[in-house]
Formats: sequence, structure tokens, C-alpha cells
Amino acid sequence: MQKRNIIRQSTTRQNRNIIVSIIMTITVLLPLTVTAGNDGITDTQNSKFAIMNATPITAVKWTGGFWGERFNTFSNTSIQSMWETWKSDKGHSYNNFLIAAGEKKGKRHGPPFHDGDFYKWLEAVAAVYAVNKDPELGKIMDEVIRLIAKAQRPDGYLHTPVIIAELNNKALQDEAKENETIGTKVGSGKDGAFGNRLNFETYNLGHLITAGIIHKRATGKTTLFDCAVKAADFLCGFYENNPDELARNAVCPSHYMAMAEIYRETGNPRYLNTAQGLIDIRGRVENGTDDNQDRIPFRQQYQALGHSVRANYLYAGVADLYLEQGEQQLMKNLSSIWDDIVYRKMYINGACGALYDGTSPDGTDYKPDNVQKVHQSYGRPYQLPQSTAHNETCANIGNMLLNWRMLLATADAKYADLVENCFYNSILCGISLDGKKYFYTNPLRMSDELPYKLRWPKERTEYISCFCCPPNTLRTLCETQDYAYTIGNNGSIYVNLYGANILQTQIKGIGDIEIEQQTDYPWEGKVIIKITKLKGKKTFDLNLRIPQWADKAQITVNNKKGQALAINSDKGGKYLTIKREWAKGDVITLDMPMETKLMEANPLVEECRGQIAVQRGPIIYCLESNDINGADIDNITIPLNAKFTPVKTTIEGATITALETEVVNRTESEWTKTLYREVSKDKKTQKIRLIPYYAWGNRGKSEMTVWIPAEY
Repeated sequence: MQKRNIIRQSTTRQNRNIIVSIIMTITVLLPLTVTAGNDGITDTQNSKFAIMNATPITAVKWTGGFWGERFNTFSNTSIQSMWETWKSDKGHSYNNFLIAAGEKKGKRHGPPFHDGDFYKWLEAVAAVYAVNKDPELGKIMDEVIRLIAKAQRPDGYLHTPVIIAELNNKALQDEAKENETIGTKVGSGKDGAFGNRLNFETYNLGHLITAGIIHKRATGKTTLFDCAVKAADFLCGFYENNPDELARNAVCPSHYMAMAEIYRETGNPRYLNTAQGLIDIRGRVENGTDDNQDRIPFRQQYQALGHSVRANYLYAGVADLYLEQGEQQLMKNLSSIWDDIVYRKMYINGACGALYDGTSPDGTDYKPDNVQKVHQSYGRPYQLPQSTAHNETCANIGNMLLNWRMLLATADAKYADLVENCFYNSILCGISLDGKKYFYTNPLRMSDELPYKLRWPKERTEYISCFCCPPNTLRTLCETQDYAYTIGNNGSIYVNLYGANILQTQIKGIGDIEIEQQTDYPWEGKVIIKITKLKGKKTFDLNLRIPQWADKAQITVNNKKGQALAINSDKGGKYLTIKREWAKGDVITLDMPMETKLMEANPLVEECRGQIAVQRGPIIYCLESNDINGADIDNITIPLNAKFTPVKTTIEGATITALETEVVNRTESEWTKTLYREVSKDKKTQKIRLIPYYAWGNRGKSEMTVWIPAEY
């Protein structure tokens, strides 16, 4: 890795591909294990249009508190639990790779995107290994990677349905009935590859590439990275020879981000050229759809449309391209789309994808170009249903990935605010507190009275037939620490996320530095930041994010009589910069009043009119039927002058801060065979408890709502 960094400093981008080829040749002759690199979750240290860069993925460790507790659950329970699922007859993926590698006989099971799901889990394992260096995790990764490498074709293509079919022609016939249930079939054609866009080959290969990069950065090994390079080369070759076909198969385009990142890792311009081409050809797709964001060229798109996972992955990939090339038209598109999402189409918890089924765009005739079916998609502006909200966890992750890249490009705190919102509210909700069970969708209301069946389970389960979200949730949350800090191009340090942690890294112009956070955030608003290692005195900017919700935040440096530097902020949603000569032992105290706030929605959001949501710090709260003493959840109203008392408690062994308050119970009769009636004036007061939205559904089947009628 040191060689790669030296080369990057001394060569131009145009010559990198030659140098990289030489290095890759030399690498074959070197021992398998090399020095781990200093690259972050995204490596924008040489991206011309990035303002900041991630810290190395080995640099930040949670030391306790909220994220320390969650990380322990993910690393000690979730990783192993999902590994057992993969090896079982329920999860299939491990067996699929055993069969594809020729080490087991049988037929393939599971949806066509299962390969990609397996790679996501492998990335989660690598992310955990980067922190704890657990040798058992290292052994698991080595064994899994051996199978992946053995199953991969010499040309770099890997899709277990096709590989197994090549080994056993009967596999296609045996799987026909199973695949019909998920609306797809195994590819046709000479080699079976890319016969159907819903085979998700490019999606799977994209996650293979990303996992290979993270594994290399976490371990220093190139075993999975070699597979990633072969996969990337295959996609490049396929694009160069079949550009329209590759565009047509760009469903859930994880490979857009992957191609940009492997370019950053290798410096090979072929990968960046492919990423550029993937954006350019989307408008050339025959019979393209809004559902897949390919009916019109991307540079003509200014609104968020269609399948929310596909959309958000696309937008994140475009942001990656902007970071490398700086094309202003792309930033114009992204900024307009971001405004459309955040101000008209996003839920209060950062979730995206309101509709399981809908139409896009609205029209007055039935021409396919004007009225199209969309699914798992963004709705119309302000169309944000609560009970039927789809809000697939993968879409919420995609929203976070987009905002992370926009943050790297701009250093604007509004993007970091949304990264935090997604982590705490719409992503963390996807996994149970014990780390073993998952949600696929994330509605903001759950009622037993609904007279129809929702498409996805109302309860958390270990395995979901569409298993894309669980491993995606796991890999994202196992990487949360990698988003806590960024380094500016001028050597400045940005603190993006708060939590008990230690940052150990090296910064040009500063040298080795260690920073420690002590805090009970997000339950408390006081954060103590200590510089615990620094050689001599160094002048640099320390940028502390003041969250949008934080009014009247206060910062003091070295709070001793006659020495303190004090900074006050009336409003949040920005970074506050402290520029000074720093030394080991300096202590920064950030104090953010942790007030409980009643939130309302734009009145154009019809389902939320006259209702409020409760927010404390970054946490969105909800009312669950477990906490209302047998009352009907639909009869509860919250007075606008309600007083909330924070209460420490636990659910499934997880520490949370609940909110207790007094509400009004309207004690209305049942609505049997009644659609409308006169308003009842009967009411009484009672005490209830609100819990964080991410924690609902952990005490068995229950009713839940985020938005609660206001008592005026």
C-alpha cells in the first residue's frame, strides 16, 4: 500500500493504469498478506473535487456508549447468526457457492440477488475485522473467499445460477417453478449470462467489487480483491462490447459506486471510463422506464422517481462520478433531486420509497410513456402514507450513501445531518435489538385494524424471502464508526458523528494524532473531546458539527479559569470551526441542550395533518401498544404543552432512553360498520411511554405509530 501511495504522488492519472498493471504483476510474486492500507470507507484522498476524505477504516473504534453497545451486538451476535443462516437450508447462499465451486452436488436455491446479499455480509465481517482483528472471523473470510474464487469464471463473471447451470444443465429446469414466484427466470442465451435484467448480475458483481475493496483495506490481503478486479474487468469488457445490454441490466446499480471505488483503489482509468459510460448510456435504453430511472437521460432528470433503491444507488454512483470529474451538470441534477427528496418525498426518519405500487408520472392518457407502473418507489410530492409506507431499508441505506458523498463534495453539514438521521432512525430500525431478526420495510404506523394484508411481515424475522435488506443493514451498521470523522484537504478535522470512541490516525501536516470522545450521546447532549496524542503543538481547524436540531449549543476549550475559549451557536445545521494551536491534553466540551420537540409536517402531507411526531436530539420516537396500559392506540392524543420526562430503561438487553408524558385518551367506541360519526367529547388523561422508533417491534407483535393526533 505504501508503494501505491508513493506512485499516486509521483504519477499522473493518465499513467496510472500502466503502473498499476506492473504492481499487480509484482503482487502475484509477493506473500499473500501485505501491509493494510490507510484507506477509508470511501477513498477520496486523490479525488479532485472532494473537499474532505474519510479516515482509515482501522482508525476509529467505539469504546462504549450507544454505538459501542450496538457494535458489540453486531460483532458478537449478528455476524454469527447470519453466518448460520447462510449455511442452513433456509439461507442457501453458502451452499450455492459450494455447488458453484464444484464441492457439493445439488440445485441452487434463493432469489437471483442472493450472491450480492452474501457479499454484503462478507463486507460486514471485514468491517468488524478491521476493528477487532478477530482471528476466527479471519478464518471464516478465508474459507468463503476460497469458494468465491473457485466458483468465479476465468473471465471474471460470477453468478451462481448460471455457474451451477453450466455445471448441471438440469438446474435451470429444476429452478423454474421457484423462480416464477419472484417474477424472474435464469438467463437464456449462449452462456446464460445477462438473459434477464432481473437476474441482478451487475448488482451482485457490484457488491463483490465493494466487498473485495473493503476486505483489502481491512486485512491487507488481496484474495477477494483479486476476484473484485476480475469482476470489474469483466464489466468493463462487457460494457465496451455490449453497452446497451449492460445499461438494460443496470437494475439496482451497486456497480456504479463499485467502479468508482475500484478506480480509486487502483488508479486504472478504465474503471472510471466505465463509470462515466454507465451514466451516459442510461438514456439509450430501449423502452426505458421511470421505475428504473432510464426512460430519459440522467442529465435531464431533476426529480426523484421510481424504485427508491435503484434511484438512491444511482444517485450515489453519480455523486462518485462528480467527485472524480467535477461535471457541474451532474451536481445540478443531484442538488435538484436532493431537494425533491428532502423537502417533498422523505419521511421524518430519513426513510425513502413511499409506495409499494404506484404510477409515475401522473398523466391523462394511457400511453406507456406517460403513465407507468412503479413499485417500491418514490411517490408524488408530499405523498407519504404511514401504514402502507414501503420504506425498504436498502433505500434508506442508499439515502445515507448519497448524503455521505454529497458531504465529501461540499462539507455542508446538512448532508451529515441526514447521515446521522438515517443511521439512528431508518437504518437501525431494520435490525432487532438482539441482532438476530430483521424488517424489510419500515412503516411509520402499524395497526391491527387494517382490513388488508400488507405485502411484507409485520413482525421481525430471522429470514425474509427477499433477504437483500438484512445483510445490507448489517454491513452498513458495522461500518458506522467509519463515518464519524473526515479529514479536510487542508488537514482540518471534521467531527460528523458523536459517540464514545477513539480516533487514531496520521494527518499530513499534523502527524500522528489521537482524539477521544466521551459522551452518552444520543441520550445526553454533552460531548467531551480530548486530544490524547499529539507531538508538539500544531495549528489546524477542528470542525464540530452542530446538528440541525441543536439550538443554543455551547463549546468551550480547556475550561479552566482564565484559559477557556467559549463559542456559542444559536442555531444548528452547520460546522463550527475552532482554529488554534492545539496540544496534547487539550479538552473541548460541546454542550447541546437535549430538548424534546414536537414536530409537524408540511400541511400538503395529508396523512399527517393535525398530528405531531416527537423528537429528542437525533432520535425519532414512536408510541407502541405495549406502553399505553391497554388503551386503543388510535384514541391517544398529545397536548401541545405536554411535558416529557426522560427515563432510562432496557428492551431486549439494549439501553434506551424512553419518554414519559401525560396524554389524552378519547375513549371512543369501536368503529364497527361506521365510516363517519360525530366527534366524541368523552376523554380522560393517562400516562404513556414513548420509545425510539428504531426499538419498536422487539417485544412481540404490536401496534405502533410515529405520528400522533395533537390535542389542541
